[in-house]
Amino acid sequence: MARPYSLDLRERVVASVAAGESCRKVAAAYKVSVASVVKWSQRFRATGSAKAKRMGGHRPRSLANERDWLLARLAAVPDLTLRALVVELGERGVVTSYGSVWRTVHHAGISFKKNSVRHRAGSSRRGAKTSAVAGVSRPA
Repeated sequence: MARPYSLDLRERVVASVAAGESCRKVAAAYKVSVASVVKWSQRFRATGSAKAKRMGGHRPRSLANERDWLLARLAAVPDLTLRALVVELGERGVVTSYGSVWRTVHHAGISFKKNSVRHRAGSSRRGAKTSAVAGVSRPA
């Protein structure tokens, strides 16, 4: 992942611009882009520091306000599908996606595991063996 330029370089660039050098000349001298020189100078004038802003970070979950309702709904009806939850949230006026609901449920530690009750159309190996055909049917 890319890293921001060092604060030392940023401060030297800003000091050169503050001393009266043109942005283009400073950019060529320090081998950085003109846009970087302009941005660093603007940031220094606005905040008093040319320090880089924090990279990355945490985005708040879009369903943070609905988390309690969502978990209560799953506790009331445990076999409710995520797609059904998306529809119910839509009826409540919350526009969301399947992925957002999945992340909220996953973050809460709830998983949807398959169990023997849910095997509707399983393979023949799962259930009782079928009996062999008793006899050959005759033509009618």
